[in-house]
Amino acid sequence: MSDHRDNPRRRFIKQSGALTGATLTGLSGILAAARAPAVIAADSLRPDPQWGIQIGDVVGDRAIVWSRSDKPARMFVEWSLSDSFADGVVVRGPLALPDVGDLTSRVDLTGLPADQEVFVRVLYEALDGGKARSAPLLGQFRTAPRKRRDVRFLWSGDTAGQGWGINPDIGGMRCYKSMTKTRADFFIHSGDNIYADGTMLPEVTDAAGNVVWRNAFLDQVPEKLNVAQTLHQFHRAYLYNRYDDNIREFTANIPQLWQWDDHEVVNNWSDSKVLDSRYSEPGMNVQLLAGRAVKAFLDYAPMRWHDQSESERIYRHVPYGRDLDVFVVDMRSYRGPNSANLQTQAGPDTAFMGPVQVEWLKQQLQSSRATWKVIAADMPIGLNVGDGTDAQGRDQWEAIANNNGDGALGRELEIADLLRFMKRNGICNVVWLTADVHYCAAHYYDPNKAKFQDFDPFWEFVAGPLNAGTFGPNSTDPTFGPQVVFQKAPPAGQANLPPSAGLQFFGQVDIDSRSKDMVVALKDIDGKEVFSKRLHAKPCAGWGKDDD
Repeated sequence: MSDHRDNPRRRFIKQSGALTGATLTGLSGILAAARAPAVIAADSLRPDPQWGIQIGDVVGDRAIVWSRSDKPARMFVEWSLSDSFADGVVVRGPLALPDVGDLTSRVDLTGLPADQEVFVRVLYEALDGGKARSAPLLGQFRTAPRKRRDVRFLWSGDTAGQGWGINPDIGGMRCYKSMTKTRADFFIHSGDNIYADGTMLPEVTDAAGNVVWRNAFLDQVPEKLNVAQTLHQFHRAYLYNRYDDNIREFTANIPQLWQWDDHEVVNNWSDSKVLDSRYSEPGMNVQLLAGRAVKAFLDYAPMRWHDQSESERIYRHVPYGRDLDVFVVDMRSYRGPNSANLQTQAGPDTAFMGPVQVEWLKQQLQSSRATWKVIAADMPIGLNVGDGTDAQGRDQWEAIANNNGDGALGRELEIADLLRFMKRNGICNVVWLTADVHYCAAHYYDPNKAKFQDFDPFWEFVAGPLNAGTFGPNSTDPTFGPQVVFQKAPPAGQANLPPSAGLQFFGQVDIDSRSKDMVVALKDIDGKEVFSKRLHAKPCAGWGKDDD
């Protein structure tokens, strides 16, 4: 695959690291022309967006640019096709206010040219009479192509989990540094962007009392010493991650697609979840907790909010050129209660994505003319993920599988229906990507080895964690015939290993524009490849139409 993001980008990244106290020539000039020249303000009066910027949901001619101020201020974004910003276009953004969005703000850039490197600069202007301005923040991204070209993207999940936060002794969250080096077109965060239910200690010691881990920045974000219950605490959990240098550089240079899973709220949550004694806020229950959690998620996610028909909707379709459609699904918001998962008939208790989202996904897949259809999922299909036991002493299940060999039951009914639909409508070249289980794996789902067989074979790849405890491997359920082709997990008998153990993983996908092959690689904390699989595209319904 050719390297399509080369010298200008590397030069710009270096500039973004060095530019801390400079002014924005083009942006400052345009602002000054609209009123009296800006006064030189004391540093204490200037907004300080020290947490950097995020770029997200790059679709068509649009992209989200997100940032956060430290005080009430007006956001301005300038974009250009040149790193000199000689032809910059300035967009006056919204106000960043403490009581609306926790001082976060975003601009949805529109009218961007296709398949071009776009450079952005962000500043904030204080709301006082002096109009003091922040130092600029720099970022860049490449817009989606219309014509066929090579595409590279990444995915993973699980950030700052199990009490393993930002440890300067190992270089912070190193997976993010390794991902930045790939110069990918975009990144899918597969969920657990934060661990709202996961507390941190300044130091973690072993059984002998030796310090094995240090969590920095708890003096800046003391809220991480406790679980998140209030909206403020949820906001602070997201803010904590943005103190990491590697994350800030990554999000300024690699666009993101966010989805969520359970730890954005609380471990293994559904509407039936009973909260433990740590959740002592008056009137607290899982529904109220989830309401505050989704508000904080939407405030901090660099995603384009859905319209008023469902303002909190997270699932969406992201087309990316002729060879790729990404379907970001939500396996959390519409699910029924976690249970023994053995129902024989579909209904509210067997919902996982829910009937409305499943119907949306069917129609999107059927209408797709892209070579590859990627389903970005919160959780794996065939791995058994437990959630305690029910009142009858039966195992309860957090994911789709139920560790039962009698065919599709419970939540598996929804997946069986979707897979059957895909086979009968000739929908092929579908690949599932996920995280959640805190180790990496490659699964091949073979109908010839399955209990439910009315589907075409497909691949599922698992990555993660990005910066969290390492667990696994999980056992498999035979319903859809998953074959474990590869997995890398802790040694037997070891669990919750810290990131310093090196078992942190992300996935990289390369689509070659000439062969249309997809190469999926799993990489470790330092970017070393631990597994790779080349997939050959198959001709299917509508495949190759409208090619150049």
